[in-house]
Amino acid sequence: MVLNEHEPRAVSFASARSKAFSPVVPRVTTHPRMEITRAILLRKTRLTETSLIITWLTASHGRLKTVAKGARQPRSRFAGRLDLFFECDLQWSRSRQSELHTLREVEIIDAHEAVRLDFLRVSLAAYFVELIELVTEAEHAVPEVYDLFNRALCYLNANPASQLALEHFEKELVRLLGIANPAVSAAVALGRAHHRMPRGRAELLGRLRG
Repeated sequence: MVLNEHEPRAVSFASARSKAFSPVVPRVTTHPRMEITRAILLRKTRLTETSLIITWLTASHGRLKTVAKGARQPRSRFAGRLDLFFECDLQWSRSRQSELHTLREVEIIDAHEAVRLDFLRVSLAAYFVELIELVTEAEHAVPEVYDLFNRALCYLNANPASQLALEHFEKELVRLLGIANPAVSAAVALGRAHHRMPRGRAELLGRLRG
């Protein structure tokens, strides 16, 4: 997906990932409520002294929250497997009482290590997370948004953060959401549709321009 073939220095997230996007198809397991899916870690929040709440973006289930029991213990089976922007295969059990499910197993597919080594890359990826949280609903399938974010992370893993990358993500997002308006910028279209934008956008743009 390219902005405009005639624009100088156009950003393309498509070239950042050589393998085709193929979300994991849930398969039958021995546990009647166990599910498997591919996901990207968006947020992790302390729940108790030993456990974390992990928010994921998945293609088949949208934004999903799981409890990683014992994840804060030194010998946890999740040690080293739960960090921002990790792409993983998850095995999880669905809760019947709430939207907070139980994380069973995690297998790292792509750690996107270079993203977390640079402050501006982390800041831009975090901004993408805020946009995703703004425009998506919990547990509502968003395969195109998952694909966009996945490719954006792969791009940032190989390239510096830039204003062009930020604007490209916004333009692709409004196109996928069906709210693109040639009369206004993608940021304005997002703000009008959702009545707000992430507060840190202006500050982030200042850093990217500087």
